[in-house]
Amino acid sequence: MQENAIRGGLTAWGRDAQNRARRVTSREVTGIGGDVRRNRALWTLTERMAELKRAG
Repeated sequence: MQENAIRGGLTAWGRDAQNRARRVTSREVTGIGGDVRRNRALWTLTERMAELKRAG
């Protein structure tokens, strides 16, 4: 997941300003700051998912 997010090219469906469905594609992370922020966010998400699994 982390490697795919950093390389870019992930596609998903999002909404535009008029709430219409549109396909969005991620861009490659080119700066170290973006890489660090994304790693931190993924780690936080993973920890939260583990907490939810333990609670459920």
